[in-house]
Amino acid sequence: MYRIVTKKVLNPTVTLMEIEAPFVAAKAQPGQFIILRVDEEGERIPLTVAGYDRERGTVKIIFQIVGATTMALNAKEQGEFITDFAGPLGVPTELEGLSKVLIVGGGVGCAIALPIAEALAAQGAEVTSVIGFRNKDLLILEDEFRAASKELFVMTDDGSYGRQGNVCVPINEMLSAGQTFDRVITIGPLIMMKFVTLATKPYGIPCTVSMNPIMIDGTGMCGGCRLTLVQDGKRVTKFACVDGPDFNGYEVDFDEAMSRGAMYRDFEHHKYEEACNLFKKEVK
Repeated sequence: MYRIVTKKVLNPTVTLMEIEAPFVAAKAQPGQFIILRVDEEGERIPLTVAGYDRERGTVKIIFQIVGATTMALNAKEQGEFITDFAGPLGVPTELEGLSKVLIVGGGVGCAIALPIAEALAAQGAEVTSVIGFRNKDLLILEDEFRAASKELFVMTDDGSYGRQGNVCVPINEMLSAGQTFDRVITIGPLIMMKFVTLATKPYGIPCTVSMNPIMIDGTGMCGGCRLTLVQDGKRVTKFACVDGPDFNGYEVDFDEAMSRGAMYRDFEHHKYEEACNLFKKEVK
């Protein structure tokens, strides 16, 4: 059993939890993930490590309430326990040798991007960050990104905070003005990452994307997290859980990934509605 040390609501749909998991905290690195179960009857879901404290033996996770499992997780309170917390899994983000990096985060993907920005800043790299949200109410982690970045751009689709527009607006401005980066690292919705790679490709800047498809076992055996990459003109299958979650954005077949990601949308919504009704009955 794993104790919830802290719980913090970041916005109406996103929650931060700090979990007591000393063995995971001892090995975790930016870019890796864990797989948890809320209880014995629960499904396994992957969540990226959003931070860790090796001395305290704790790991931070940040999740969006989008389905039945994340709703059940969000119902847990500080001091309560979850059943499983396995990890760290996946390949850590490659940060060695980088001195000037552009970090691009979208929505809850900012929770994954933040520890990478912090690790880069800690090793002396110059970090420029662009974070985007639909509106002001969904904004998270602004202060943390500002502390880790030499320059920070905050974008909202409706202009209710920061600048209006998507994350590609400042990217296009910087690159067209002649700014260069050792690498672009982008994490967020698939459609956002696709367009970030399209924006950076003409400039030949390496672009890393973090993929988070459907996952079950986290060991590459189930095949649920498979992705198609195009390498040297050939289509190659990779598995996000063991080969990633980071990949060369210029090789990823985003259209296929988006199609696969939508396969269980109706089922997930149905389970979410069932969970909502269950919680309403329990409250009554």
